[in-house]
Order: sequence, then structure tokens, then C-alpha cells
Amino acid sequence: MLRSMKDMQGYAIRATDGMIGHVKDLYFDDVAWVIRYLVVDAGTWLSSRKVLISPIAVGHPNWTEKVLPVSITTEQVKNSPDIDTEKPVTRQHEIRYLGHYGYPFYWGGAGLWGGGIYPNMMVPDYPGFESTPHGPQSKVGQAHAQAEAARHQDDDLHLRSCHAVIDYHIQATSGDIGHLQDMLFDEATWAIRYLIVDTSNWWLGHQVLIAPQWIRNVSWHDATISVNLTQQSVKGAPAYDSTAALNREQETNIYEHYRLPGYWADEARREAAR
Repeated sequence: MLRSMKDMQGYAIRATDGMIGHVKDLYFDDVAWVIRYLVVDAGTWLSSRKVLISPIAVGHPNWTEKVLPVSITTEQVKNSPDIDTEKPVTRQHEIRYLGHYGYPFYWGGAGLWGGGIYPNMMVPDYPGFESTPHGPQSKVGQAHAQAEAARHQDDDLHLRSCHAVIDYHIQATSGDIGHLQDMLFDEATWAIRYLIVDTSNWWLGHQVLIAPQWIRNVSWHDATISVNLTQQSVKGAPAYDSTAALNREQETNIYEHYRLPGYWADEARREAAR
């Protein structure tokens, strides 16, 4: 099922031994368009510090009560690497963070999360998980993390704040079509499936969905997202109703309108190849 990024703000994060805090923002990977971290305000118990929580730790959410259970303890969160969430998160920061929790690196594989498409497949006790000697408590693990951090120190930054990109201008090949109002992500894979575009400054009272795969370029400096679609094709696209859950039939209609293949076919092939 698809979930709204904006609706996630305020969700409570519950550790195995108590509450951690509430979601304030989400960081997404601007290459794979996947949510990599929840930015959580830990409140007064941690001096209002903001911490990162990976979807790797998230269990079965209680969507009704807006609670996300996570398979970590409050002590682990308290001792996690201090990361300034007001500044860009570098790959070096991620390496220290993942090392602290004993998670493998999600990059380098063929899937959204390592070799798979689901974040929980990277949990050490997941069936088929291949353990490595790089655990956070071992000297080998510390040396490996330091070497990886040094190797990635000049990497481009690819983690972006979901909150920061709201209201970005959306530009088609033939002109502006509106602004980014929200994003829809897959609750199982945490992949961002659609940008919700408000076309009210061009076409009153209309919202449309645009998949990240149709993006031609993003100018972070100019706050503009350019897509490989024309104004006319967007105008004729199925309208999006935010009050109703999006189903596969509606998604199929969107992709058929643009004469493009759906993302679910590729994922089915990857799953079958595992």
C-alpha cells in the first residue's frame, strides 16, 4: 500500500523498551528515490535531540494509532552517533550509524536495499541474511568502517529532506505544470512511487501523480524538478484523489496513459530471480 510522506510526520516511534519520539522529517535517496531514514525528535528524555531511524529497524506499523515499532532499544538510540540533522548527511555519517546498529551497507547491491527490495531483509536474523565479521563491537568491524569512511569522504551527497523539497517547481518539456505537494511511498519497500503535483497555478483544482523514473533532472539550487513529459500529456492524465487509497488498477491507468511500463513488473522479475 502507498502512504503519504506528509502523513508520516508526527508518527510515534516505539522501541522495544519504550517510546523514542515522533517523526519530524524523512530523508530520501535522490538516486534510487527510496526513504533511507526517519528523522525523529526524541523529546525531553534525550534533551530534544533529533536522531535517525532506519526503515531496516521498522516492524509492522500500527497505521490506525500512528505508531511505528522498531527493533532497537532506547539505550541504543541514546548511544547512537550524534548527527546534525540540520546539515547534509554524508556517507561517512551513514557508515558510523549503520556500524553502530550492526546493519550492512545498503549500497552496492542490485536491489533497493543491498541485494533485495525490502529493508527488513537486511536485519541480521532475517532468513537468508549473510553475516559478516564487520559487527560494531569487533576491531575488524571498526577498521572496516574507518576504511569505508575514508573511501567515501569525497562522495556526492544523495540524502535529501522530504520536507525541504515540498513546493519545488515541476517543469515539463513544454513549460511549468505546478509544484510538489507531497510524495507517496510504498510501505513495504519504502520506495517513493509518486510525486503528488498540484497544478493549481496552471490548471485549477487538479492534482496528478508523476513517477520519479520520469524525472529528467533536479536543480537543487533552483528548487526545480524537470520531467520528461509534456504539459498536454499531464493535463490529460488521470486526476489524483488524495481522499481515497490508490489501487493497482488506477496505477495501471496512469502508466498506460503515458505509455510507459509499470514499476511492479521490474520488481516481480527481481523477486523471481532471487
